[in-house]
Amino acid sequence: MAPTIRSPFRRTLALMASAAILAHAGMNGVAYAQAAPQTITPGVTTPAPATPETTAPAPTPPAAAAPETAAPAPQQAAPIQAVVPNSGPASVADLAEGLLDAVVNISTSQNVKDDEGAGPAPRAPDGSPFQEFFNDFFNKQQGNKGGNHNVSSLGSGFVIDPAGYIVTNNHVIEGADDIEINFANGSKLKAKLIGTDTKTDLSVLKVEPKTPLKSVKFGDSSTMRIGDWVMAIGNPFGFGGSVTVGIISGRGRNINAGPYDNFIQTDAAINKGNSGGPLFNMKGEVIGINTAIISPSGGSIGIGFSVPSELASGVVDQLREYGETRRGWLGVRIQPVTDDIADSLGLDTAKGALVAGVIKGGPVDDGSIKAGDVILKFDGKTVSEMRDLPRVVAESTVGKEVDVVVLRDGKEQTVKVKLGRLEDSDQAAASDDSAPDGSQDDGVITPDPGENNDMDQPDTGDQAQPAPGTPDQHKGQVSPDAATPKNVLGLSLSLLSAETRKAFGIAESVDGVVVTEVTPGSASAEKGLKPGDVIVEVAQEFMKSPDAVAAKVQALKQEGRRNAQLMIASANGDLRFVAVPME
Repeated sequence: MAPTIRSPFRRTLALMASAAILAHAGMNGVAYAQAAPQTITPGVTTPAPATPETTAPAPTPPAAAAPETAAPAPQQAAPIQAVVPNSGPASVADLAEGLLDAVVNISTSQNVKDDEGAGPAPRAPDGSPFQEFFNDFFNKQQGNKGGNHNVSSLGSGFVIDPAGYIVTNNHVIEGADDIEINFANGSKLKAKLIGTDTKTDLSVLKVEPKTPLKSVKFGDSSTMRIGDWVMAIGNPFGFGGSVTVGIISGRGRNINAGPYDNFIQTDAAINKGNSGGPLFNMKGEVIGINTAIISPSGGSIGIGFSVPSELASGVVDQLREYGETRRGWLGVRIQPVTDDIADSLGLDTAKGALVAGVIKGGPVDDGSIKAGDVILKFDGKTVSEMRDLPRVVAESTVGKEVDVVVLRDGKEQTVKVKLGRLEDSDQAAASDDSAPDGSQDDGVITPDPGENNDMDQPDTGDQAQPAPGTPDQHKGQVSPDAATPKNVLGLSLSLLSAETRKAFGIAESVDGVVVTEVTPGSASAEKGLKPGDVIVEVAQEFMKSPDAVAAKVQALKQEGRRNAQLMIASANGDLRFVAVPME
């Protein structure tokens, strides 16, 4: 069944009432227009509506005024033609008829223990005339405790190969012990699971038919435009073979269902049970797989979402061939490019994906891509925003060598990258939530505690040691080095020493300039900087000392920059980029 995204629509009834009023007015208009021709009698001219006589009639549009301004000669009178009632838009009956046999109903069953979640059996009040019957019934139920019963569910799917391959949603068959396919002709076949992908919520099933099945093929969803007509066929609420028609309402929707969200939004009615069913274009090609709806009641309100075929077809091919997905892996950690970061980098608009770290031992650990780079294009595809990158990387072939366009040191560069494979394991597959520092962590782009180790950083072993200072363990702050105290952008800065490392618990792998205090209400405080953070870079230049930070910030101001881009390392080495206003 289709997952429902419920929203607290408090005005639902009011909106429905308004819609009913408008619909009533519309129907009256249609009825009037269709009833008008019935007054026309063959061979009799219908008179024009009577007009009150006035000495100075109001001006009328030329087309309407022509018949009344002069009495035309009988031979010039145009014959009155009856208005043919509008029969509605073109029918999709022929299209639907050729597709219905390829759409199937999927029923699943799962064994569940009867005593799961069961509490103590109720008892009838003592002395009740029904006490004997009541207790006998529940004693029998208790005697059967520990048995199993089946839980059934229904969904939709469609045949993509006459040999018996069927596509549906993962959530339709997830956890099922038995999967049965019900065809339009009433026949039924048991199905086995070939492969499933939880990240895109897709699964491939296989049945063994005696004769070839009616099948459909994938179309290209990338060519579909907002406003194009589409048709959904499925099994809503168990009503098999249901056809609904609508348009594409939106593209590229992110509903936080998974790391590769790129849904097609449609107003074609989709309800519970439509999950896994196809969304067709007017050529009869599958351009989407119906997956989710937004609804306050569980029923369709015209906001449904489908996995686009441009994403689904590749996943389905891999599931058929390997029984699993084999996604490309870049091995970087990214975060969004905000307006402030774009300004600090000299970008005209916020675009691309900002590399916050490189995974040690990953495909780009050779220095081809570095922390601080902004990925603008990947294999010829534009990366408009951060969430575009995981999807295009995942869709790429493992081992493929691709061109990646990055912005580095204010200039665009093209680098060659050979993709690795994203392993679906607990170590490589990340959660759908963002990392605590705001960077993306979605299975394609994964963090590594040691990601600082592979960065190009100078040896800081000969750094001057700060003058003795007394750490304040309770406040988590350390007095800045007396020799090199600096206050920059509302930050008190100090050299990173053994003393400050111990005070803030900073790992040995982290190098840079430590923040010892943050001025409350400052721009840095508003950006989330705190004591114990380490400034690794300013404007992609490594910082050795507080003096270097102050000098770089001053240089940026002289260049007319409004924001300073800082690479910040947390105590354990996790990196993030922060653009701090310098005004």
